[in-house]
Amino acid sequence: MTRILAAGDLFIRSAHLRRSLERALADHPVEIREIEFPWPDAPFGRVAEVDEASGTEEQLIEALRGATAIATQLAPLTDRVLAESPDLRLIAVSRGGPTNVNLDAARARGVLVANVPGRNGVSTAEMTIGLSLALLRRIPLSHNTLLAHEWRGGFYRFDEVGGEIAGATIGLLGAGAVGAHVARVFAAMGADVVVFDPYLPEGVLDGIVRRADTIDEVFRASDLVSVHARLTPETTHLVNAERLALMRPGSRLVNAARGGLVDYDAVADAVERGQLAGAAFDVYPEEPVDFGHRIFALAAAGHDIVLTPHIAGASRETTDRAADGVAEEIRRYLSGEPLLHPLGGLPQGATR
Repeated sequence: MTRILAAGDLFIRSAHLRRSLERALADHPVEIREIEFPWPDAPFGRVAEVDEASGTEEQLIEALRGATAIATQLAPLTDRVLAESPDLRLIAVSRGGPTNVNLDAARARGVLVANVPGRNGVSTAEMTIGLSLALLRRIPLSHNTLLAHEWRGGFYRFDEVGGEIAGATIGLLGAGAVGAHVARVFAAMGADVVVFDPYLPEGVLDGIVRRADTIDEVFRASDLVSVHARLTPETTHLVNAERLALMRPGSRLVNAARGGLVDYDAVADAVERGQLAGAAFDVYPEEPVDFGHRIFALAAAGHDIVLTPHIAGASRETTDRAADGVAEEIRRYLSGEPLLHPLGGLPQGATR
């Protein structure tokens, strides 16, 4: 009897993991144990040497006793946890970037690690499209006037109306699981989509997007730029003051990828001087956010800034894909088949 730990949280519940594991492992004699961590009600954070983890090492060590594999999103798989879990052979992480796993410690102990890249690709892409439409059509701003019992006919003034996707040039920084979906939808809506992504294979998205040779070309050409890169030391502040200055006055910026990709101080400056007509963000340099940042003051003052609390990847379908993905990796391991996405899946620097 193989023991599997379903280590859930309040988004991907342990019950979701159990159901997917039971379906995938119907032909295998397994015992499934459950533990559940408090994220998102309690913020994730650093646990020992790993990041974006929920729960404690002590809780996980106890739950992993005798377990061959773990299915999880945020369990802290630290060097200490791995050292005290000698039966563990496979870590299946239901996310794109397994920052909660000490990969070096796992490799050193012969523990395989698999992830689920692209699990929230559709959800994040749809949120990006929603943020773009909300920004272009000034939906949150006009919504708030009605809540304030104001009927502002001035929204129909030429200098007050927004724009359309159709006919606009939309620039995408990255065309991985999220960016490629965004590109297809915007192209179907009639946009001219220009993409910078050095990792995009030849032939992919041909006839749908124009490829830019440089990042700066995207900023110069676009009415709206949307960010879809992975955060690495090389991509930190990919969007900065110099590149924002290349955009046409009245252009817009959307970021539902990672907060560190954008210099938010530079965005605030660009909004204040009118270089940017507005911006929409689902991610921030610090999370939970610093509400003292100028972005929030500008939004409160009536600028076209749309803000959501890092929920782009949060859909029930994401939960299903994540749970099914880790269950399939565990099935493959127990069946002696190659893993689909071993050791983190995407190469360093690749787009999400």
